[in-house]
Amino acid sequence: MTNSLRPHGPRAPLPPAQQPTDGVPSPRSPHTARPATSATAADARPVKQRDAFFDNAKYLAIVLVAMGHAWQPLTGHSRAAEALYMVVYTFHMPAFIVISGYFSRSFDMRPDRLRRLVTGVAVPYVIFEVAYSFFKRWADDAPSHPISLLDPWYLTWFLIALFVWRMTTPLWKVVRWPVPLALAIAVLASVSPDIGDDLDLQRALQFMPFFVVGLCMKPEHFQLMRRREVRILSVPVFAVALAVAYWAAPRMTSAWFYHRDSAQELGAPWWSGVVMTLALFGCSMVLTACFFAWVPRRKMWFTVLGAGTLYGYLLHGFLAKGSRFWGWYDTYDWVYQPVGEIFVTLFAAAVITALCTPPVQRMFRFAMEPKMEWAFKRDATELARERGKAAGQSGKGGAKQSGKGSKADART
Repeated sequence: MTNSLRPHGPRAPLPPAQQPTDGVPSPRSPHTARPATSATAADARPVKQRDAFFDNAKYLAIVLVAMGHAWQPLTGHSRAAEALYMVVYTFHMPAFIVISGYFSRSFDMRPDRLRRLVTGVAVPYVIFEVAYSFFKRWADDAPSHPISLLDPWYLTWFLIALFVWRMTTPLWKVVRWPVPLALAIAVLASVSPDIGDDLDLQRALQFMPFFVVGLCMKPEHFQLMRRREVRILSVPVFAVALAVAYWAAPRMTSAWFYHRDSAQELGAPWWSGVVMTLALFGCSMVLTACFFAWVPRRKMWFTVLGAGTLYGYLLHGFLAKGSRFWGWYDTYDWVYQPVGEIFVTLFAAAVITALCTPPVQRMFRFAMEPKMEWAFKRDATELARERGKAAGQSGKGGAKQSGKGSKADART
């Protein structure tokens, strides 16, 4: 019976499987790849394809980051703006960090991955930390502002935190309960005012559980969050979150959502750090799941911008801080009106969108993704792979010449 259902004639070839992005399997790509059996098979490997869902999620999350920075000066004048600010800050960075953790699952101490970590995270951190420091000296008229690579200023905290998280990835792979352990570290950090500002370690430790959650996630977890019933349930969940935030806006400080300070530094008793860390982690994970539920899984007009979110994140900081240094919000009182708040929101979304575009990526790739081949020794494995490929190509050329000769002999 099954044979009768098969079409007659030659079978159509299957479409090429998607390759993982940056060495990490995506929900649509296989976890294992068959080794190439020949040089021809190696040359015929399909080009790596990105998963549209993750690019869409990164773009939407970075848009919310820019909106949150634009709303911050409005929160003192509008309770609704404060409520939106709290809700967005509950999940926008956790969502971004979960994705970062998910795509760090294959990280190990392999030389090529260490090189990418240095060129894609450490070097941009140094460049933008210096650039931000000079910008503050000029725009804020603060010539005494120090240039310190140990004290990240403004947005560069994420780069140094990502460096720390990724370097600890092998450790999280071997411990038995990685998420509870990361939560315990975050709780201890929230009640430790002596950690200080070096490398913004307080933020790195308090946000670490989200990175570890991403490390532990599998493709089926994202598939589960994208189910129809989850999307429907996320609507009342967001409504309740907005209502709670509207109630809490005049009663609590939004500094809890930055995960930048200990409880004592926020003027609260030490035990509140334990409660708030665990409560915010639960709320952040719920709202992050609701956010992922509404992220489109198909290719959209903004999907291509997902590859440039780190560009937009770091570059929009100059405009966000400049608007405070130059007093834009104080100059134009109409921005505190509902129409002005809408304009500020749309303007922030437009700016961050423009900064994620491919032309901007090409312009600033020297700072964000430098190759720096001169700074690294050639890996023996890589050299052997190149020699094998060259030998395969030369063998292929010799086979072609031999084939031509045999055909000529046959004709004579």
